[in-house]
Amino acid sequence: MLKKALLLAALCACTLNAAAHEYQAGQLHIDHPWSRAMPPVAPTIAAYFVVHNEGKTADRLLGADTPIAARAELHEHVHGADGMMKMQQVQAVDVPVGGEARFAPGGYHVMLFELNKRPALGERFPLTLHFEKAGDVQVEVAVQADAPAANAPGMKMDGEHKAH
Repeated sequence: MLKKALLLAALCACTLNAAAHEYQAGQLHIDHPWSRAMPPVAPTIAAYFVVHNEGKTADRLLGADTPIAARAELHEHVHGADGMMKMQQVQAVDVPVGGEARFAPGGYHVMLFELNKRPALGERFPLTLHFEKAGDVQVEVAVQADAPAANAPGMKMDGEHKAH
């Protein structure tokens, strides 16, 4: 009985570690890059993550690229004058000292265009983030059915972000 309980606990721990993945690049900590699984006819996909700045100097995300798309752009959702939400490209996203830049549905995201591969549910794909000070950071984006739970391991939920 004890062996079964230990095996079950080990399996659960492995599942949590596989679901939540994190990256460290100097003073920047990047939590759980993910993308929502999309139907085969969707022309684009978006990538989401949270960048925490644990250092003493601000940084900026300047862009991204991936081998699965011809083009990657930083975007945000904004309320238009007509009250409708619309998406617009931004040139950079600040990561303030002691703060974060949150890329999530309805906010900032990395939009991938002209896909040459459509990742399936459960797969991962590489995404290189280009920071002004931290340089290039390669992460693996997990394709999943839904957004990660707010209380998943590694998902810090405080701070703010802004674009330039």
